[in-house]
Amino acid sequence: MTPRLVFRPEAESELLDARVWYDDQQPGLGQSFATEVDRVLMAIVEHPLAHPRVHGETRRALVRRFPYALYFRAMSDEVVVLAVMHGRRLSRRWRSRR
Repeated sequence: MTPRLVFRPEAESELLDARVWYDDQQPGLGQSFATEVDRVLMAIVEHPLAHPRVHGETRRALVRRFPYALYFRAMSDEVVVLAVMHGRRLSRRWRSRR
C-alpha cells in the first residue's frame, strides 16, 4: 500500500513561497523547482526509509539543483512533510512541528 502524502500548513507555505521566489528570479524557474520537489516526494513515498534520520523519527530528503531539503516523518499509512527548508536557514525551526 502506498502511503498518503500529507503536508503540514507551514511546509506547504514554505514550498509555495520558494516557488514564487524562484519565479521572481527567472520565469519558469519556479516550475523547475516544483518539478524537482515532486521527484523528491515520489522518492519519499516509494522508499521513505532510504532517507537519513536527522532528529528522532524525522528524516531529510535533499532537492537536486536547489539548496532545499524536505523534512518528513514516515508512518505505515502516511508520510507527513514537516518542512521545506532552504539549506542556509536554521534547520532547528522544524523540530517543534509534529
